[in-house]
Amino acid sequence: MTLPARAADAAPLKLGYAKCAHCLPMALTPGLAQGVTIEATGFNSGNDVLTALVSKSIDVAQVTYLHYVTALDKGFDVVAISGQVNGGSECLSTPALDLPKDNWTAFKAQVEKAKAAGTPLKIAASRGNAQDIHMRGAFAKQGIDVNKDLQFVNIPNPSDHIAALRRGEIDMVCTVEPFASQIRLAGAGKPFMLPYDQAAGKLTNLIVTRSDVIAARRADVQATVAAVVALVDKLKADKSVWTDAIVKQTGLDKSIAESALDNAFPDYAIHKPETLAIARMMKDLKYISNDVTPAIDKTLDYSFLEAVTKRSKNDLGY
Repeated sequence: MTLPARAADAAPLKLGYAKCAHCLPMALTPGLAQGVTIEATGFNSGNDVLTALVSKSIDVAQVTYLHYVTALDKGFDVVAISGQVNGGSECLSTPALDLPKDNWTAFKAQVEKAKAAGTPLKIAASRGNAQDIHMRGAFAKQGIDVNKDLQFVNIPNPSDHIAALRRGEIDMVCTVEPFASQIRLAGAGKPFMLPYDQAAGKLTNLIVTRSDVIAARRADVQATVAAVVALVDKLKADKSVWTDAIVKQTGLDKSIAESALDNAFPDYAIHKPETLAIARMMKDLKYISNDVTPAIDKTLDYSFLEAVTKRSKNDLGY
């Protein structure tokens, strides 16, 4: 790929990412960058990353598709320029339920029994994150309304999910990796299902920037997308670098890091139909106030991916 000309004294491009299993390899992008100096910083959550982007503390951000939709709803200037990694969602039940994996018939029977007794099953997630949307969509497809048939428990920090299961405060949780693997390997919860059978599919991570960054530093943004594509290709070829990044940055046991990657799908494409589906689901759930589907059409910029991969936007998820 021929990179656009770049000023020799240009400042480093500041990139932010969240501290989840799928996000942490973004720390490797500085070492993969050519023609740009990237400063990569880890944040505690995707919300923190988005705040840093819109406040112009950073130039490029790894967030989720939901953060992108939320930003558009609030009128923020965000432009999607690449995918990164999808997947990472899992629903796990308390061992006390003795619920067989993927057995919806058994689960529906328990849901109806508990509801009839006036003590609906309690299901937790971090409200408004990708796992929350995946879970609600998958349950709705099975005829289960999370708000009417279950008692929803909002636990904002996924690191608290395992304790809630252990204390018997919830019957099921839909959480993110590596916390799902931590719960599974500790025996605090049993795998029930991967909630990808819904309109949003398995989409999670997205790379976004602002229009002013593109206008002022197009060459650097282009080079950053090239680094993300190189990262995705690297993760597909060798998950050991990914495992090492998780262990190094979190201190988690290697077995948990390796398990987390069984439910990870590196992907630099930007999937427009599923993005629109997420926006519609978030509007229906009243997580956003406006119909942002027209804004999505205007702020998905495939030009950087097209230049790096030599593929058309129709081959890149448009």
